[in-house]
Amino acid sequence: MAKVVVTFRIMPKDPSIDLSGLESGIKKEIVDFCSSEEFKTNIEPIAFGLKALKMIFVMDESKGSTEELENRISRINGIESVEVVDVRRAIG
Repeated sequence: MAKVVVTFRIMPKDPSIDLSGLESGIKKEIVDFCSSEEFKTNIEPIAFGLKALKMIFVMDESKGSTEELENRISRINGIESVEVVDVRRAIG
């Protein structure tokens, strides 16, 4: 099976929540689900001081849907929503 590159946009419940603090919990969930430690993280301004955490990671295509992972991440305290922004097959 191929590898896929997945991009999540994770929205906090409140603009005052420290996204860097949430990052370690999110990475733990991704590692538990995908067994992958390949990440790229960006903080993306949205509007009115609200920022989103953009997580890009690699997972095996055989895992199928990311719905279970999205649900696990959304249960982390301080997270409002998890949205799949992009999924692409890795080349190589």
